[in-house]
Amino acid sequence: MTTATPSIPATNVERTRVGKYDLGKTLGEGTFAKVKVAKHIDTGHTVAIKILDKDKILKHKMVEQIKREISTMKLVKHPYVVQLLEVMASRTKIYIVLEYVTGGELFNKIAQQGRLSEDDARKYFQQLIDAVDYCHSRQVFHRDLKPENLLLDAKGSLKISDFGLSALPQQFRADGLLHTTCGTPNYVAPEVIMDKGYSGATADLWSCGVILYVLMAGYLPFEEPTIMALYKKIYRAQFSWPPWFPSGARKLISKILDPNPRTRISAAEIYKNDWFKKGYTPAQFDREADVNLDDVNAIFSGSQEHIVVERKESKPVTMNAFELISLSSGLNLSSLFETKEIPEKEDTRFTSKKSAKEIISSIEEAAKPLGFNVQKRDYKMKLQGDKLGRKGHLSVSTEVFEVAPSLYMVELQKNSGDTLEYNHFYKNLSKGLKDIVWKADPLPACEQK
Repeated sequence: MTTATPSIPATNVERTRVGKYDLGKTLGEGTFAKVKVAKHIDTGHTVAIKILDKDKILKHKMVEQIKREISTMKLVKHPYVVQLLEVMASRTKIYIVLEYVTGGELFNKIAQQGRLSEDDARKYFQQLIDAVDYCHSRQVFHRDLKPENLLLDAKGSLKISDFGLSALPQQFRADGLLHTTCGTPNYVAPEVIMDKGYSGATADLWSCGVILYVLMAGYLPFEEPTIMALYKKIYRAQFSWPPWFPSGARKLISKILDPNPRTRISAAEIYKNDWFKKGYTPAQFDREADVNLDDVNAIFSGSQEHIVVERKESKPVTMNAFELISLSSGLNLSSLFETKEIPEKEDTRFTSKKSAKEIISSIEEAAKPLGFNVQKRDYKMKLQGDKLGRKGHLSVSTEVFEVAPSLYMVELQKNSGDTLEYNHFYKNLSKGLKDIVWKADPLPACEQK
């Protein structure tokens, strides 16, 4: 016997179905792609779908880059790497179906609590090396490793994402080296900057060393106001140690952040390091999984076998009680009804008893003085920052949901830009929204158990 799940009705909206997936809210948006949450209509399994516009890809000559990203993710089947589940295409778009990772960026964890404990930092570093070494064994080199590209799943395990700058064997020149300068300056190896050719494996390991330093210190080892000053410090591996650094971690990081790639420690040597080995458990998975890349070319060729139909469906959107609870970490509803000055994740929620129109109007009035352009459509808004930040313009989307008569939930989501800048923006925006935010009454003592 099954029990009906109580649902909270909402107004009719148009939903998009692609193949066997119902598309949901937008998780992030960039120049060439949009990522949406989706649900498989048969299994109910939640996934993330990266949607790319074919015309834009062709116009900007990005076909080979997209093929490489898809091929890379299909080659790498590892527990600590975001999994590519399937690839589809319509006549106008490409759909990359990915594992849906719910724990946010590792960067957010550092931004919120500062440095991690030695044991936590070691655990994440062990998972990082495990995954990176496996990628290298498959001749895949990430080339943009940083905390922003390291996600956490529901169990707190690491998931490497964003293989858009990765390299495959066919990109090596006759000298056996890579020559494209890419990556994020603070994390890039000195040999990459010098533009004389580099090994993808040793360059990735340098980035891993910078990440380990950040996990344990709470800040970057190399950071200067100008690029040239930054590069000088990276060339020389010139950085200082905070007093709380344990000697074992110091010795290991010193061997990783060796400016000479020929003498830099290898992954095999890292596995033998005493500090690294403490509590280490190798990932368990099928290392010989078969990989088929036939569909990678097919999605660009217009092959009917891989074409899916994209159709709109108008139906009621419902948010049942279990979905509402799942939006709050630890099944604790209190975080849905309390605002915080610094959001813990890149999606932030609050509730209001004001009307939806009043909420939209209040957000617009609070955002414009902060230097944000506002685009509105129904009960959705996109806030675009005027100023160019560390990672481009900050872009934030908002949406208002009706969860009960005269009770609305508002969700804010960072689409692009720097996470710390988003935290600063949210703190200032929340000051202008005090009149519309509703906080739940505290539970009676007997119900707080």
